[in-house]
Amino acid sequence: MVWNRVDSNGAAMNRYRNDPGAIRALVRPDEVHRDAYLDPELFELEMEQLWRHTWLYVGHDSQVPEPGDFYSTQLAHEPVIMVRGSDGLVRVLPNRCAHKGTRLVSAVHGKCAGGMLRCPYHGWTYRLDGRLRTVPLKSGYEGTAFEGSNAAQGLREVSSVNYRGFIFARLAADGPDFKDYFGESLTSIDNMVERSPEGRLEVAGGVLRYMHDCNWKLFVENLNDAMHPMVAHESSAGTAKKTWDAVAGSDAAVPMVIEQFVPFVNGYEFFEKMGVKVYANGHSYTGVNFSIHSKYSQVGDYEQRMTGAYGEERARRILGEARHNTVYYPNLTIKGAIQAIRVARPLAVDRTLIESWTFRLVGAPDELLARTTTYSRLINAPTSMVGHDDLHCYRSIQQGLAAGGNEWVSLHRNHSPDEAGGIAGIFGATNEVPMRGQFRAWAEFMTRGMQEG
Repeated sequence: MVWNRVDSNGAAMNRYRNDPGAIRALVRPDEVHRDAYLDPELFELEMEQLWRHTWLYVGHDSQVPEPGDFYSTQLAHEPVIMVRGSDGLVRVLPNRCAHKGTRLVSAVHGKCAGGMLRCPYHGWTYRLDGRLRTVPLKSGYEGTAFEGSNAAQGLREVSSVNYRGFIFARLAADGPDFKDYFGESLTSIDNMVERSPEGRLEVAGGVLRYMHDCNWKLFVENLNDAMHPMVAHESSAGTAKKTWDAVAGSDAAVPMVIEQFVPFVNGYEFFEKMGVKVYANGHSYTGVNFSIHSKYSQVGDYEQRMTGAYGEERARRILGEARHNTVYYPNLTIKGAIQAIRVARPLAVDRTLIESWTFRLVGAPDELLARTTTYSRLINAPTSMVGHDDLHCYRSIQQGLAAGGNEWVSLHRNHSPDEAGGIAGIFGATNEVPMRGQFRAWAEFMTRGMQEG
């Protein structure tokens, strides 16, 4: 359900465009207006203002292991190509020919024939760094303004950073510096990578894609919402727990699926004590003290391999971190302790594609990858029982917000006036401070560069 505002002539209204005051008024210290989830115009502004000027996850460099390998996706409505060049560097390029805009690659992944990108329409070719290579019958451009045109400059490389294998891109030429934007939150990626005895990750297998009929922010907010698991997942994880308790003896070995299922229905005290750490720019993670992953059983000789690679003290420190969900605002969430990530790809104000990827810890026992894939199927897949609990709630919010009587969404839980000076620090995990932090970042980037009326 979305609002379609029109004026007296039936033309669409631009209520928020170029009005930073109206946008900021949607975000109060402890509430947010429902338009942030429902308004199609605001969604398009998000793609232009927030998503283009922040750092978005594109893919992992293990998806393009050799020169000429590419992976294509979409960032904020824009098709892009992640490609490894002949120099070994991974770059992000626009997926459009500089001539008439034809997509250069249509496949999701593959290899560039002949070490170049070739347009399937008129045959223009580009080097793997984006430079224009050949134009058929180029003599036809003699005496024209072609050499000074944008087309003659080839493909403009998108600003990107390879952080320990994770490729992030910023579509706009201006915006925050990568390290300034993410800051200390990057330690979650560090821990995920260092859980490999060799310090390397590889994407394992394909991707689970799951269409959500809701606004993208509902999914991202939920990742560090610790007040919902014991309610929303009672029907799935709660039923699994009761069933297992009824049939298992006290000395029965706990199956992996039960080990992964049951923590979702821990009580409020467990999740409160778990803790949440909030950073600037909307980033946060739950599991400061422990998490639902903390008591997983040992797998094979994994710990021995880690000790051999890092030494006993450092290995214990790496494995002692069991962060639940880290949100890299706005589009990436990772589970370092289980080696899985989810990527939000918004398509419309009420339609979001969620991608789930699993990783192999290079040098770790194969049983660890089996645990990750089991978790992804159980929790994140379109066939997941836990995932359907969440999706039902997202859909219900998207529909319920159209009801009259209250245009505001409450974010009051544990709100403190001290937050006026900044939202960062460690809190009880049932606090709604991560969502308040996300909307602070949202308002800042949504109004960035706008002129006051």
